[in-house]
This record gives sequence, structure tokens and C-alpha cells, in this order.
Amino acid sequence: MADDSSARGVADPRRRLAVLGSPIGHSRSPRLHAAAYRVLGLDWDYDAIEVTSDGLAAFIAQCGPEWRGLSLTMPLKQAVLPLLASADHVATVTGAANTVLFDPDAVGLRGFNTDVAGIVRALAGAGLTSARSVQILGGGATAASALVAAAELGAERVLISARSLGRTVWLEPLAHSLGLRIQIRPIGIADRTLTIPDLVVSTLPGGAPVDVLFTDSTRRRAVLLDVAYEPWPSALATTWSAVSGTVVSGLAMLVHQALLQVRIFVAGDPLEPLPNEDAVLAAMLEAAGLDAAGRPVE
Repeated sequence: MADDSSARGVADPRRRLAVLGSPIGHSRSPRLHAAAYRVLGLDWDYDAIEVTSDGLAAFIAQCGPEWRGLSLTMPLKQAVLPLLASADHVATVTGAANTVLFDPDAVGLRGFNTDVAGIVRALAGAGLTSARSVQILGGGATAASALVAAAELGAERVLISARSLGRTVWLEPLAHSLGLRIQIRPIGIADRTLTIPDLVVSTLPGGAPVDVLFTDSTRRRAVLLDVAYEPWPSALATTWSAVSGTVVSGLAMLVHQALLQVRIFVAGDPLEPLPNEDAVLAAMLEAAGLDAAGRPVE
């Protein structure tokens, strides 16, 4: 794959990239990507740009040949799908693409979802490589990525706790297609099966109240991944830490999904490791203020 880098435009002295979303001022992505490209010796520009769903098509249309790719946050992960010429399997299954590649060798835009692998890799960094029972808080696009990640971890049962059941029913056929037994309940209704999940994933927005109570035994035994990282620690993470439970910051997921985005922007393939990838990941974790296990460095 390295032999193709020049043909893909990777050897060009300067390329443009950006993370798009609304709001976008809080994004850590520019810091993470800048750290990666420094290690790789690439003089690339990566910015944060405010773009709404209504303005996405116009923004992409004005991107010139200097543009290599885009990272997308909500609400653009779903809005971009009609604009893509192709999408990888994960983006198709989840109905969300968080990465766009301007590939001169392809006809039109290529879309990818690196959130699922970002979740799996962040949890592996914290020592969790399998989970039979998973609870997901929230029912949006990130919950779909968490659902696919649960399947990759070998889950058999997933409980989704959501505020709006009507907006969550679309996750049921996705779960069935993944071979998962799924239950969907209002977020304030306790799970009375007495099953302690191996993993709890909160996809709720940062600062949002979490109207669900977890027992001390659940918080001690289940790993918590809180996708939100602003503000940190979240209220949920604080309750986990109070009983010495294992907490993975959403920043860890952000770093690992960003590493796969860098793979895409550099080689056009999320499965193609980067040159000196261990050093790239270490630099990105340091830029995020995390150790190798995804814990904030004091």
C-alpha cells in the first residue's frame, strides 16, 4: 500500500482536512490530527469548521483538489449519506458515516464509519476485549455504532435505555441482523432481570442528566464507556469512580477512531497500518491527555 501513496496524493506537500459539525468549537480533533501528522512528517492543515446539515452539500461542492478528507460530527453523520458515491460496510449498517475521503482514484466521495472500531479499540486499551451483556444509554447514531461494537465484542444481550422509544425502534432490526437479543426501555425504568452488564456505554450528550440508577455491584463490575468527554468527569463517570469502577473516557474513543481516520486520509484504507503507528498513537493519546488505557493523565 505504501507504494501507492504518491498516486493517492499523500506525497503532496500540503493537503487540507477538517472536522465539520455544529457546534464545533469544542472539538479536540484538530489537536489529535495535528499530533499524528507531525509524527508522520506530513505538512497538512486540519481545521474545525462550523457546518450545519443544510450547508453540508454546498460546503463539499466548493472543496477543491487540495482537499483530502473530512471528519464529521453530529448532525452530519447521517446527513452526508446521500452525498456519498460509496460507503463502507459499517457506515451502511449503522446509517452513519463520520469520515469522508476525497479520492482522486474513485468516482465521487467515499464514506467510512470509524466510530465502531474506535469503541472496540478504546475498550481493548482498558483491558475489555469481550462482553456478553451490554447496556447502551441513548438511541441515536452513536448508539447504533455502540450496538455494532457490542456484536463485535461477542455480546448476546443488549439493553437500550432511551428517552424517546419512538426514535429508537430503528435499532431493533439492526440488532436482529447482528444476531443480538435486544430490549428497549425508557431510560428511567430499571432492568429487573438482575443481569449485571459487562459493559455500559453512554451515548448521551455531555452534561445531560442521566435518569438511571446503577447499583454499586454494577458499577464495580461493569466497564463504563462514556462517549461524551465535555465536561469531564461526567456525572456518570463520577459515580463509577466513587466505587473504584473502570471508566473509559470518550476521549479514548475519539483518539482511536481518529487514528483510523488518519489511516484513511493517508492510505485510503482504515485497515492499512500507518508507518510508525505506535508512535502516532502515543502522540495522539498525549495530545488528548490520556494514558495508554484511556485514563486522563493527572
